[in-house]
Amino acid sequence: MKNKKENLKGMKENELKKKLVDLEESIRILRFKAEGSKSKNVKEHATLKKQIARVLTEINKNNKKPSKNKAGKK
Repeated sequence: MKNKKENLKGMKENELKKKLVDLEESIRILRFKAEGSKSKNVKEHATLKKQIARVLTEINKNNKKPSKNKAGKK
């Protein structure tokens, strides 16, 4: 695991989706490893989940487009 946070804001959407797939694969592999034996890094699962949440948040930020028309004002 890297201690340094990656800059997700500068990444494009397809790069973010690729990173998301990689993180989900890592968490899947970690689950299967955990079935057989104890993990040396106990916090790895939580860290991966947080990274996935960060990537999803950045993807959702990029997908939202500011609207010029406000529904409440006429």
